[in-house]
Amino acid sequence: MTSNDNPLVVHAPGDREIVLSRLFDAPAPLVFAAFTRPELLVRWYGAHGWRLVECEVDLRVDGRWRYVSEGPGGERMGQSGVYRQIDAPRLLVCTELFDDQSYPGETLITHEFAEIVGRTTVTSTLRYATAQGRDTVLRYPMARGVGESFTRLADLLGTPSTTGGERP
Repeated sequence: MTSNDNPLVVHAPGDREIVLSRLFDAPAPLVFAAFTRPELLVRWYGAHGWRLVECEVDLRVDGRWRYVSEGPGGERMGQSGVYRQIDAPRLLVCTELFDDQSYPGETLITHEFAEIVGRTTVTSTLRYATAQGRDTVLRYPMARGVGESFTRLADLLGTPSTTGGERP
């Protein structure tokens, strides 16, 4: 199976939500780790041409996270939030706010990790503070960027780790 065999599925079920879903050929604990461990996040997070140059994770309820990505030409994008709920490896809920966000309010993100026979579907529900915020994001190339990022994640999950020959 190649990393593009399971494309990202995107839909907008309400006026403030975007739901993203993708199947990964890895067990839930590995996929959850890739979403929460800085040493793994820096290896996959970001669209083609982007990479994390700062990655801070305080993985506890009310703990903060912060990412700074660098893209083509050296442009930077910062985002941060607070963890609201953690039930490893099934659920991760956090807020998100971009440093230069053009729409009002924080976004609430719920990542669900559902494993069946060693394969995990990640369903991420992004709930925006306003319909305007959701509509603004839908005009961005967000689906392409997340799709490229998830392809990088699928590739990472399929490679041997640098520790002991197991996947990350």
